[in-house]
Amino acid sequence: MIDLHYWTTPNGHKVTIFLEETGTPYRIIPVNIGKGEQFKPEFLAISPNNRIPALLDTDTKISVFESGAMLVYLAEKTGKFLPTDAAARADVMQWLFWQMGGLGPMAGQNHHFKVYAKDKIQYAIDRYLNETNRLYGVLNKRLADREFVAGEYSIADMASYPWIVPWKRQGQDLNEFPHLKRWFEVIQARPAVQKAYALAKEVNPDYGVPMSDEAKKIMFGQTAAKLGLAG
Repeated sequence: MIDLHYWTTPNGHKVTIFLEETGTPYRIIPVNIGKGEQFKPEFLAISPNNRIPALLDTDTKISVFESGAMLVYLAEKTGKFLPTDAAARADVMQWLFWQMGGLGPMAGQNHHFKVYAKDKIQYAIDRYLNETNRLYGVLNKRLADREFVAGEYSIADMASYPWIVPWKRQGQDLNEFPHLKRWFEVIQARPAVQKAYALAKEVNPDYGVPMSDEAKKIMFGQTAAKLGLAG
């Protein structure tokens, strides 16, 4: 059994998609990040970076944080969606790291400055909107001659897809990226993906509702000193 400490964000969706795709038994433990539940000691015990998601494998007693590391752990545990062939595995891993180091952080900053920031700084908005656009182009070119990011459907696809779902909020147009759009629609239609997103609405009835000012203070106002991490 996997205890999944989860909230309804792109990084959270990655893991529920995997668990649904594989039929792995799991239990959702909601961590409402808008209420500051990510700073509770019991969550920090398995996720010291106070970010969701995180998991505890009740079979092995192993805990893992960081969504990319979680996908690798689960893929190795189940033997699914991560090839054992060295070249194929490296291909999946490099695109997983591409998402973790590029698409996710850049799209996240895009969301922040375009949607959440109180002060609208045009330079920052343009910087991250343009970089998100470039990354969409990279993924579109990659998908020009293959069905999925690394050939076969894998954790690389599960990692990237949730960060494309909010394409409108990111100021992008999928029609400009026909190969990416085709891939997106194929994954969107998968039953496990649909189930994962339906679950998000069950866990968080306010899923999709704009973040409150109080939630923004909790989410974006933390420092090392406030969290007792300095000194």
